[in-house]
Amino acid sequence: MKKQLIACALFLCVPQILHAADTIAATPEASTPSQTVASDWALQITPYLWATGVKGKVSPFGVGPTVNIDRSFSEGRDGLNIAGFVNLWGRYDRFVVSADMMYTDTSDENTYWFPGTSLLPPFEANGKLNTKQFMATVQGGYRVVDTPAFTLDALAGIRLWHISNEITASGLGRSVRYDESFGWVDPVVGARVFFNLTDRLSVQAQGDIGGFDANSDLTWSFLSTANYTFTEHLSLSAGYKIVDTDYEKDGHVYDTRLSGPVVGLTYRF
Repeated sequence: MKKQLIACALFLCVPQILHAADTIAATPEASTPSQTVASDWALQITPYLWATGVKGKVSPFGVGPTVNIDRSFSEGRDGLNIAGFVNLWGRYDRFVVSADMMYTDTSDENTYWFPGTSLLPPFEANGKLNTKQFMATVQGGYRVVDTPAFTLDALAGIRLWHISNEITASGLGRSVRYDESFGWVDPVVGARVFFNLTDRLSVQAQGDIGGFDANSDLTWSFLSTANYTFTEHLSLSAGYKIVDTDYEKDGHVYDTRLSGPVVGLTYRF
């Protein structure tokens, strides 16, 4: 009965895998081209929002089925309990470092009708699925090109995932609970380009690729933003981001593509 409840609940209570992220828009490290060249160091913090939809297939429990998911941001946001995203970017001379962190807590609750068997009568069961996700991407690199109008950074590092799922199902006067967690670490390599268009307006693109069968078969991401500088310390970024991950190991499947618009507010020290 336990496995039957889990399988049915998983089919209908697909975890709302929202708001994942790996490398947010690191906005310009200085408000003008002259400041970009003159400064030997820079440090900035960017809290951000990512209105992402998700497509793919997941099997959050090793004993459960693999289910297909196709949810827009508007369809999944009702089950979002909490979400937090932050990116840190630092540079000293030509050496750069980036750390990006994400945490989400989502839940879904439904009532399911079981038609019954020769041993059990038909009955209703309540099921609740809670999913917590943490992801961190840490990269270091070197500024290959550094001019007032254009910069190019070469990057390499790791991407860490940890996913925890808990399901509770109750029916016929009984309640069963099952929880499971899994995680992995992938190597990634990438690059970041930045263009100054005016003293206040700039654009940038950043991408990486990794996995290489170390844990994920393949993972990649791409981000492009337009940035507007309000003051020497404050700027706003808006753009679009995609994160694709193909992980399958020990019965767990996380083969998804997350994509959607992103907005970040950067403070530079």
